[in-house]
Amino acid sequence: MKRRDFFKASAVGVGAAWLGTISRASVVAAEPGTFHAADMVAIGNTGIKTSRLACGTGTVGYNHHSNQSGLGVEGLADLLVRGYDHGLRFFDTADSYGTHPHVAAALKRVPREKVTVLTKSWARNPQQMRADIERFRKELDTDYLDILLMHCLTEPDWTARFRPTMDVISEAQEKGLIRAHGVSCHSIGALRTAAREPWVQVMLSRVNPIGSHMDADPKTVVDTLWEGRAAGKGIVGMKILGQGDLRKRQDEALKYAVSLNLLHAFTIGAENAAQQQDLIDRIAKVTI
Repeated sequence: MKRRDFFKASAVGVGAAWLGTISRASVVAAEPGTFHAADMVAIGNTGIKTSRLACGTGTVGYNHHSNQSGLGVEGLADLLVRGYDHGLRFFDTADSYGTHPHVAAALKRVPREKVTVLTKSWARNPQQMRADIERFRKELDTDYLDILLMHCLTEPDWTARFRPTMDVISEAQEKGLIRAHGVSCHSIGALRTAAREPWVQVMLSRVNPIGSHMDADPKTVVDTLWEGRAAGKGIVGMKILGQGDLRKRQDEALKYAVSLNLLHAFTIGAENAAQQQDLIDRIAKVTI
């Protein structure tokens, strides 16, 4: 399918245990039932539909390396394709993880238009962002990026500081080079700004029941994300397992993520097929 045709076809303009941590004004009761990693969900008002669980590729990801990149190009590609075969249609990558070549290898083995690729750039000026968008497309061997985020924002006034860079991303969207854009934040000030900024279409945020590696305490973060969701933004969770701090409490963490009825999707990085299958199985056992 050609990129223009694809865009025309796809474009579209808490569990009781944790209710006490969320303001009553923001709570929307989750429908009782069961959930699956492969559930197809809409990411806010972006027009993108993808799996509830994203295949994360950035566990301990920095300096162009992650635990997943250490699997090698074909090793990680095999894991991503296995996820695809089990209904996981959301690949989460970033320049800083060093996993673009690995995702590219996986995309050669699956229908491109059926996979959502989210990536992230550290660029903070227009020239760098323009170069990153072109480089990312080449590294991923794809005509377009589904979701491009400005990575790891910390400044509360980032919209004033980086507006020219944001404009470059908007221009790329108008040209069909990306489908949706947004931010990942690493401070509560930046996250609050993201929730209120009309330019932001997708928010990637750290969320777990113990506040591990989060921008603030769970209540504060959740209330802020609800503000963004109420404005139609896609809300994607990360650090669901607290970067390993909840490895022995995975069922609790997964139930928390689902029971909030806040996250459209969430990303978790498996490092082998057994871990990936365990996540899929655990999510299927979550009931609310």
